[in-house]
Amino acid sequence: MLFLPELTLLGVGLVFFFLSLGEPSRAKVKYFAVTLSALVVLVTLICIKSEGELFYQAYRIDFFSQLFKFFIALATFIVLVFSDQLVSVKEKVQAEYYLFLFTAVLGLMMLVSSVELLAIFVSLELSSFAVYIMVPMRNSVNNGGRQVEAGVKYLLFGVMATGFMLFGMSYLFGLTGSTQLFVIADKLNLTYAQPAAVVAIVLVLVGFFYKLALFPLHFWVPDVYEGAANETTAFIAAVPKLAAVALLIRVVTLINAEAEVIVNILVVCSLLSMFYGNLSALVQKDAKRLLGFSGIAHAGFILVGLLTLESTGYATAMYYIIGYVFMNLACFLVICTVSEKGRNVAIEDFTGLHKRAPLLAITLTVGLFALAGIPPFVGFSGKFLLLLGAFKQGHVLLVVLAALNTAIAIYYYLSIVRVTFCTDSENRGTIVSSRKSNILSILLIVIIIVMGVIPSKFIELTTTAVQAVM
Repeated sequence: MLFLPELTLLGVGLVFFFLSLGEPSRAKVKYFAVTLSALVVLVTLICIKSEGELFYQAYRIDFFSQLFKFFIALATFIVLVFSDQLVSVKEKVQAEYYLFLFTAVLGLMMLVSSVELLAIFVSLELSSFAVYIMVPMRNSVNNGGRQVEAGVKYLLFGVMATGFMLFGMSYLFGLTGSTQLFVIADKLNLTYAQPAAVVAIVLVLVGFFYKLALFPLHFWVPDVYEGAANETTAFIAAVPKLAAVALLIRVVTLINAEAEVIVNILVVCSLLSMFYGNLSALVQKDAKRLLGFSGIAHAGFILVGLLTLESTGYATAMYYIIGYVFMNLACFLVICTVSEKGRNVAIEDFTGLHKRAPLLAITLTVGLFALAGIPPFVGFSGKFLLLLGAFKQGHVLLVVLAALNTAIAIYYYLSIVRVTFCTDSENRGTIVSSRKSNILSILLIVIIIVMGVIPSKFIELTTTAVQAVM
């Protein structure tokens, strides 16, 4: 029962392995993907209250990990539902594509339960290399071959970040004599005065910063987002970030308030992520590139909660990343539906969308308003609670500059809303969305609004989850 979600994903992977040996139709592969993904969601929900330890205390099952596994499974299911027949991916490799996608999900689920350095490394690489392979699988007709460049960049930069992380892990082992996180936490309290301890923590964080697209490990984002298939980009933009935040919370709990140098480094990375992401997004014309730079800025906001080094901040960061995933998925649902034959979507392609597809226009607007931090959506509640927690911890300058970044972000988000609602359709064709996409649009809108209107219920849930880690 403890390892049931992971065993289910192993079984799903085997199904697609056997499918890849033949020549299944596109519809058959998609049916298996959506059905088995729904099964994974159900299994993670059933196992959400499981508790225990496996593999000699290297793998911990608690409410914190199980809650993240549920949202990882749910986000994956949503991506699969709105990715209509995988039109952006070569038909002959679609079974292999799903094989690697579910392998990546398996790695992410293992990552959130890993509490030992080697287990973290293996899980991180399992999830990463599967995604590296997914990126070049895009149909070159839709992208002019840029998916290969994106895949190579993603791989090379990822290997570099992994090298830094392993170097930091070796330092941690040398300082503490253990690879278990709870042992490292106890012994690091006595060694924070040593520069080696600071260097070790920072180097380990580098690997996780890459996954979350935080400055200075952000440079892969725009090219990978633009080069990958729309469905792949939706997955990369949402699902791995859940696991990255879960892992960051586990690692940041190793740090105590005495490690001022590390906290200052986190503050600088947070601010640089916000400014770089938001200022770069101002000039983007491609919708996916814009959301990529937006993601860099939002990663900076998530770091605001983590650098407080207290449970309330961790719970708020967890609440925010869950909300961010739904905001992002709402935007990518529209992108995948508006896209013609899987091509990239420019901002001008949303011209007159309110007439061509009213529900899609509303979904996009709700997602963008939430990302901008406009009430009553979850983005506003999340940002407000994050900044309030940082202010209480004395990070006044950080709060002021973060608020300034929110104002910058509003400009480029609302510029897309203006194109969507304040322009004529210019004889562009009507967009036909499927019934399941319409249902999904309504569901995402409801989730984004409910999470924003009654944040206390969700904060209580994430606080309970974080207490399992502290």
